[in-house]
Amino acid sequence: MNRIEISGVCLEVKVIPGPRDRAPLVFLHEGLGSVSMWTQRGRDWPSELCATVGRPGLVYSRRGYGQSDPVPDVRGEPGWDGFWHTGRHEPDYMHLEAWHVLPALLQKLGVHKPVLVGHSDGATIALLHASRYPVTACIAIAPHVTVEDVAITAIARAKRAYEEAPSGSPGLRQRLAKHHADVDNAFWQWNDVWLSEAFRQFDIRSTCQTITAPLLLVQGDNDEYGTLRQLQWVQEAASHARQVVIRDCGHSPHKDQPDTLTASVIPLLAGLP
Repeated sequence: MNRIEISGVCLEVKVIPGPRDRAPLVFLHEGLGSVSMWTQRGRDWPSELCATVGRPGLVYSRRGYGQSDPVPDVRGEPGWDGFWHTGRHEPDYMHLEAWHVLPALLQKLGVHKPVLVGHSDGATIALLHASRYPVTACIAIAPHVTVEDVAITAIARAKRAYEEAPSGSPGLRQRLAKHHADVDNAFWQWNDVWLSEAFRQFDIRSTCQTITAPLLLVQGDNDEYGTLRQLQWVQEAASHARQVVIRDCGHSPHKDQPDTLTASVIPLLAGLP
């Protein structure tokens, strides 16, 4: 595990070895994710996928997640400290990651035209990055392109689960603490902005119209954080996209059905330069 410094802030980075002449897979985690949370139930899906398709990989934790440096005053007033946004997230926080932080990280690592593999918030970040920067391909797993009531309901439920400590078994906060150096930093930067009134206006459907790279959209049919309209909205904006709906699968296909997810990704990657 490495730590890469970007303008005074260190981000946790895991490099997955592979052929240097092939565009690497860059994995972008969900709203409560991290490097370690890609590995669940005994499966390291990013490493498995890279080995299967014969490509190197890069997994990193965004600021405030995993072992990356925290966000100062994560529930305080929004502001800036040089390169970095501080305080509470604002509705454009995924835009900032896609158009500001991720390009700086890729440049630092010498990565050009990656294959983006994003899940949930990470899928949204992948779509935003691909709308403005050259990528070899984009794989968006359970993306959010606008806000649905089902997502707000699920996120409000997560807040209650985080705050309420159950008796006799680990609660959500305890489970997440295994993956984050500062678990409160990780949770509140995601939960506060999603439950804010301002975030209800979040909508990147028109932005997706500028994506020209090969695009794969994947979602489980039992996704508790979004309906399958999310995929349809992206396809209406980028008609060349291909959709895959995984049956009997929730919000995290890489945990629920990793083999089915890998099988859906292989055809796209097989045809790439």
